[in-house]
Amino acid sequence: MSDPILSLRGVCTNIAQYHILQGVDLQVPEGGVTMLLGRNGVGKTTTLRTIMGLWRARQGSVSFDGQDISATPTPAIARSGIGFVPEDMGIFSDLTVEENMALAAASGPIKPDRLDWLFSVFPPLKTFWRSEAGNLSGGQKQMLSIARAMVEDRRLYLIDEPTKGLAPAIIATMAGALRDLKAQGASILLVEQNFAVAKMLGDTCAVMDDGHVVWSGEMKELSEDATLQERLMGLSMEAT
Repeated sequence: MSDPILSLRGVCTNIAQYHILQGVDLQVPEGGVTMLLGRNGVGKTTTLRTIMGLWRARQGSVSFDGQDISATPTPAIARSGIGFVPEDMGIFSDLTVEENMALAAASGPIKPDRLDWLFSVFPPLKTFWRSEAGNLSGGQKQMLSIARAMVEDRRLYLIDEPTKGLAPAIIATMAGALRDLKAQGASILLVEQNFAVAKMLGDTCAVMDDGHVVWSGEMKELSEDATLQERLMGLSMEAT
C-alpha cells in the first residue's frame, strides 16, 4: 500500500485557552476521497486549519507528501499543492467571479481546458463571469469557492462542508463536481455533514470525537453498519 499523501501524528492544537485537538492521528491515502466525520464541535474544522498552518499545532506533526509542514507558513503550504475551501467560502465579494478565479491561479493565467471543465461542472460561473461575487446566491458563492481551489491541479484538496445549507439541486451539482475531481485522480479530505453525500463520495473515513480520531476505516464499512454509526456519531446514516 502506498504511503499516505497526508499524515497527522499526535496533533494537538489550542485556540486561546481551549484545547481543541487532543492528539489527532489521521492518514489520507493518495487518490480518492477521505471523509472526516463527527458531530459539530469535535475539531474537524480545526484539523483542516491546522493542516493549512492557519492555526499552529502545539504538539505533534503534519506531513504532506513525506515532508513535515508543521511549521511551514500558510502561503508556502498552498504553493506546495494543497487547495483549501474553508467553511466560510473565503471569496472576495467586491471582485468579479473572473477576478476571484484569476487571483486563485497562482501559477499564471487559467488554462482554457481547465476553465472549460469548471464551467461544465459549475455552469453559473460562466453566466456570472463578469458579475461581482457578492451578488451571487449562497449556492453560487459556494460553487465559486470550490472552483477557486480547483482552478489549478492540486495534489490534495481540503474541503470544509461544501453542501452546508444548500438546496438539493445545488448539493447534486457540488457532488457531481467532486466526483469529477475524484475521477481525475485527486486526493480529497472532505468534511461533510450530509451523510448521503459522504456515502456517495467517500472511499475511506475518519470519525472524530472530543478532539481526536476515534475510528478510521473504509467508508463502505461505516455506511453499512448502523450500530457503528450510532456508537460513533449518535445517528444512523440509513435514516438520513
